[in-house]
Amino acid sequence: MATKEYNWEFVADSVEQLGFGKYDIVQAEIGERTICIARFKNQLYGFQSKCPHAGAKMVMGYIDAQGNAVCPLHRFKFALRNGYNVTGEGYNMKTFPIELREDGVFVGFLKL
Repeated sequence: MATKEYNWEFVADSVEQLGFGKYDIVQAEIGERTICIARFKNQLYGFQSKCPHAGAKMVMGYIDAQGNAVCPLHRFKFALRNGYNVTGEGYNMKTFPIELREDGVFVGFLKL
């Protein structure tokens, strides 16, 4: 099985610089891409900025107690670790790995 290869893009100098608020989701502009970054149990998770169902802005949602990103529009839930829809509607969300390094926070995008 082939190992996934990523292009790593700089996001912020530190986790604190991301500016997490009450709901532990922030939106980040990385080049021409917009993603969300969530904090859950001291880990960071990257995922697409719009719900795959109806396009709602995921930054307006929240992270539930089980570690799911909850869409603000229809309350569909997506597992942060893999993007799977855990409420059974059949829509999955793209996810992106996040790395904390000495020189900052980085997000990985699959190499084409």
